[in-house]
Amino acid sequence: MDTNLFRQFVPVLRDMTDADLAIEIGRPQRLLIEDNIFRGKNIEVAYAPFDHVNLEAKIAIVGLTPGRQQMHNALFEARRSLLRGSSEEQAMRDAKIFASFSGPMRANLVAMLDSIGVNHRLGILSTSTLWNSDANLVHFTSALRYPVFVDGMNYSGAPSIITTPLLQKHLIAWFSAEMAALPNAIFVPLGPNVTAAVELAARQIGLSASRLLSGLPHPSGANSERIAFFLGRKSRDMLSNKVEPERLLAARTSLEAKILAWVK
Repeated sequence: MDTNLFRQFVPVLRDMTDADLAIEIGRPQRLLIEDNIFRGKNIEVAYAPFDHVNLEAKIAIVGLTPGRQQMHNALFEARRSLLRGSSEEQAMRDAKIFASFSGPMRANLVAMLDSIGVNHRLGILSTSTLWNSDANLVHFTSALRYPVFVDGMNYSGAPSIITTPLLQKHLIAWFSAEMAALPNAIFVPLGPNVTAAVELAARQIGLSASRLLSGLPHPSGANSERIAFFLGRKSRDMLSNKVEPERLLAARTSLEAKILAWVK
């Protein structure tokens, strides 16, 4: 997998102070990869070290795009790793694992993956160890590998990846190539926008839909009610009107069936 972007930005990471880097994260200039105006919105793609691809991965967890906090975590971890003498490859790996799906979202994701049996399929006690001792089994990635901002704010799915030329370009350039390079992995897209992008990439490279674990509620804390129902922690009669229990039950049934087929 081409990692030229990391090599391109290594001098920037080495040269900037922590204060400089924090300012740059808030308003990327030296780290800006590309920008464009689309339907009146200023779309920016900035660099953060999410380049590392674990080619031996058995599972790939796919988010939308790194947000500014993940960008901060990855850049500072990569810089620390480089300054303590790590190789570029090791610095990329350190940054990717440290920053991927960090915060409360990680606990929700672990609970849902374990609840459908992903941990058993991987032969581990819990998917929580994918962030440390069992990191060799997982590839953390995003439909849009590098952080995207719309009018200065974290990209949240609008405008759509698949109908926005700049975003579709980055999906194809990075994610489709990653997907093709992971012949032994099953893919877990998080949320409907990611699912649409991942399904498009899968069709482009001829990947079977059986390798897509689509349908998990997004692990964001804002989605706590759906997550609680999916995990059986909240009963149907206690749900608000915004939850679609039948859709979640159908998704869970489909996911469990795919996990059983994956075991075989």
